[in-house]
Amino acid sequence: MSAEPLLSVRDLRVGFVTEGGRLQAVDGVSFELAPGEVLAIVGESGSGKSVTAQTLIGLTRSPNSRIEGSVRLRGSELIDADDEALRKVRGEQIGMVFQDPMTSFNPVYKIGSQIVEAIRAHRPETSKAQGHERAIELLDSVGIPNAAQRVDDYPHEFSGGMRQRAMIAMALALEPDVLIADEPTTALDVTVQAQILALLARLNRERNLATILITHDLGVVAEVADRVLVMYGGRVVERGTLDEIFYDPQHPYTWGLLGSLTRMDRDRPERLPQISGAPPSLLDLPTGCSFRPRCPHEFGRCSELPGLEARLADAPSHLDRCWLEPERKRELRLAEGEIGLEAPGR
Repeated sequence: MSAEPLLSVRDLRVGFVTEGGRLQAVDGVSFELAPGEVLAIVGESGSGKSVTAQTLIGLTRSPNSRIEGSVRLRGSELIDADDEALRKVRGEQIGMVFQDPMTSFNPVYKIGSQIVEAIRAHRPETSKAQGHERAIELLDSVGIPNAAQRVDDYPHEFSGGMRQRAMIAMALALEPDVLIADEPTTALDVTVQAQILALLARLNRERNLATILITHDLGVVAEVADRVLVMYGGRVVERGTLDEIFYDPQHPYTWGLLGSLTRMDRDRPERLPQISGAPPSLLDLPTGCSFRPRCPHEFGRCSELPGLEARLADAPSHLDRCWLEPERKRELRLAEGEIGLEAPGR
């Protein structure tokens, strides 16, 4: 990793004023990202993943939002940047692949026309003919067959996987330094999921992109991520390298996510593993550890909020929010010989 990170996020907090009170969607998120690195942000719906990503490019700005902290891109602060400065950042320096490509594309315009429009919005000197050629080149680069013909098709003429590839092509049209992929494999079958993840890994490698991959599925990140942030209730509850998160997870919520993965090399259990209960309301978070009401290992000290700290002497960059001692964690996280929150059917 280079000495100076490309993207640096420090103590990011995003709240929204609602009729029910202040909703703290993101609470103190920090991370750094270097060129060529893939950072995965993982958690259930409502954990703050997408709000974190959208705030990086100013998409959560509104009269009822309250944004604090720091987001620096190549040393330039984005939190207090004006709208004109952010328009130059979006697409040209930070590209974003949205969760649902069918609603992200305008259904009444051809795919190629929308890519050309994105290019010319930032580079008006580009002619329509030049933009059209660039669109074909981009569609070809993300693996769309017969790109010269498909460039003139409408979004509904593409399959789900091909629409997602086209969305990735649009995000890369201006050759940004950072790519944010928000749930890029949602609603795709497993074969297409694997193709999209392989594509993102290849583009990251070939273009030296700094990539943020947002997902609710730890299984999705296993082959592509370098580092992982696990979020719950708007906070980061564990942060570490891919190997640290998969082989020595320290937070019970991470154990639950890992234990919920379907294993093809094991007999099917009578009951699929799950995390009991439901994520908390961000308007009324539990005191102390937010995961406490769903955790079978809760004890007295959990009523106090643990800090995000390094608790392993040999892994100073592996941070978590759990009061349990590391040795006790290693005992409790084994469910029928595998990492999990509790054994299936218990």
